[in-house]
Amino acid sequence: MYQPPRLGFRKQPMNPWIIGLIALAIVLVLALVIGLPVHFLVFNRKPHYYQTSFRIPGVEYSNELEAANSEVKTRITNQVDEIFRKSSLKGQYIESHVVRFRPTTDGLKADALLKFQFASADNENKIKKMAEKILLENLQDNPQFLEVDGSSPYFQAINTVQAEHLINSVCGLGIDPSFLTERITNTGTISQKASWPWQASLQVDKHHICGASLISDQWLLTAAHCFKNNKNPRQWTATFGTTLRPALMRRNLQSIIIHENYASHKHEDDIAVIRLSTPVTFSEDVRTVCLPETTFEALPQSNVVVTGWGAARESGPVSNNLREAKVEIISNNICNRIDVYGGAVSSGMICAGFLSGKIDACEGDSGGPLVIPENRLWYIIGIVSWGIGCGKENKPGLYTKVTRYRDWIKSKTTI
Repeated sequence: MYQPPRLGFRKQPMNPWIIGLIALAIVLVLALVIGLPVHFLVFNRKPHYYQTSFRIPGVEYSNELEAANSEVKTRITNQVDEIFRKSSLKGQYIESHVVRFRPTTDGLKADALLKFQFASADNENKIKKMAEKILLENLQDNPQFLEVDGSSPYFQAINTVQAEHLINSVCGLGIDPSFLTERITNTGTISQKASWPWQASLQVDKHHICGASLISDQWLLTAAHCFKNNKNPRQWTATFGTTLRPALMRRNLQSIIIHENYASHKHEDDIAVIRLSTPVTFSEDVRTVCLPETTFEALPQSNVVVTGWGAARESGPVSNNLREAKVEIISNNICNRIDVYGGAVSSGMICAGFLSGKIDACEGDSGGPLVIPENRLWYIIGIVSWGIGCGKENKPGLYTKVTRYRDWIKSKTTI
């Protein structure tokens, strides 16, 4: 039997651009629904620091405690980490830092900063009270190594700038010294951010003249010959950071103290200290280098590093980017050979580089640091002083020996 065709409409395929718009709309909605909470919970989290102190009975104070990797510091941070990572604040707790030790009549006190991170400032008082309670209960119930210090306010909030200044006040924190084991190249390389945070540039009219090294928040160490033509501190500035332009930080100079026995026609006593008019604020990018004890001696063939904005070749332009070069200590006996410096290297100087030449400090590096790692901290052992040419065969660089002038530095700066 014949059946009439059903009436209806044929479904037309949807235009691709409409499908695309719908898909885009769905993606945008999902991004808003998911992204905003994620952004609020993760990217809106801000650091909060709290200052506290502990008693450590039975331990006497010594300078060795202040080292970044000292056993006592490690034990303190490990115990605090364990307490909070097993607590209800494990999602907010980040880390702890021991910033200072103080001797007492019955043991040792340690000042520490605890870092937390959370999203809303409205929770700050609540989290502070929780953290204080967690720490107090754990130290009272299970003292182990640390005890509560009841002689001072137990838990205090401290702003981020102050906290990071205290954390970064430890000297010698820079690039991991293990990089010295890498193959030495024929030329200096551009330094990475925060590798050498004590390096400063000394400038006149914003033109780089010499390098210098930060040894406290207000003092720089450099070479006396940098001021041969201009000793007026008001005409100089010091900048920090890995580039000359733009500079990360700039400071005026208050005073320039040149070694009393320095004479421009000689290379002896080529050392000076500079007082900044305003102290710097320490951060990951601006820190001090450690000063060695007078008894420290860098052995021949030790790997060391010289840094600066100096020219890559003799009579060349200075670099806008801080550069580093790995060199070796050469004994003064070798450097005093007739074919090298013929007896001109004194006991107050360090010879460093390679007799084959090529890798060396150069013009514009004067006053900058020669550093060596010890217990994973960097110590300044030399100040770029003089040499014949740049990277010439049998003419390595010569540096003022810092240990020889350690007492002089202390007499001028109290450091």
